[in-house]
Amino acid sequence: MERVTHDGRDTAYRVSDRGGDGPTVCFVHGSGGSKDVWKAQARLSDRFPIVALDLSGHGDSDDVDAPAGPETLAAYADDVAAVAGETGATVVCGNSLGGAVALRVALERDRPLDGLVLAGTGAKLAVAEPLLDALATDFDRAIDLLHEPDRLFHDAPAEYVELSRAGMRACGRAVTERDFRTCHAFDVRDRLDEVATPSLAVVGEHDELTPPAYHDYLAERIDDCERATIEGAAHLAMLERPAAFNAALSSFLGRRSEEPE
Repeated sequence: MERVTHDGRDTAYRVSDRGGDGPTVCFVHGSGGSKDVWKAQARLSDRFPIVALDLSGHGDSDDVDAPAGPETLAAYADDVAAVAGETGATVVCGNSLGGAVALRVALERDRPLDGLVLAGTGAKLAVAEPLLDALATDFDRAIDLLHEPDRLFHDAPAEYVELSRAGMRACGRAVTERDFRTCHAFDVRDRLDEVATPSLAVVGEHDELTPPAYHDYLAERIDDCERATIEGAAHLAMLERPAAFNAALSSFLGRRSEEPE
């Protein structure tokens, strides 16, 4: 595990590099998650150096004192920018909240990107009131709601579900609620035409948290955006169907690297 110090805090990240000569990809987890959600993407590191970080307050990273909403989103974007700068990453792949962070980086940061992968996310990420209420008052109930069928998973092995539950409990109620409330405040629907980075919108076919229609919307309104569906998966397609997810990502990055300058 590596760390980069920025803005008065340390952000932790993990690098997997088995000699890949493609662009370095920085992976950004979603609400209540950590870098561990991307463990299966390390298999791509013989083609693309892989970097997965813990956002502030998650996993092994220091926390940040920021209220939910735009300030937290900006802090998380600072985390990604710092790690990308340290590792030379030029592609950002974000899931859910991580997709919102990736879009914030693409829209607000001067660092040019070669690719943007928006996985199980959207231009607007409204959160259902029952989940917001549970996050404020009954964390165990919130975790149960997120692990109902076709939310985080479609048909994952029981050990994956328990690891996901344990990871969310380790992150804690306060940070997880902050994450979801930051998602709830997020809306860049009127700015998608400003995204100049070649993009991929990819989603599990059964995802009820950020449905396929969200990704159709991204593909229609971002000027250069491909679209992919991962069959047999829900919100965490990169964990539930890693081979298919990795193939979609590799195909996108491979096509981009073959394009003439």
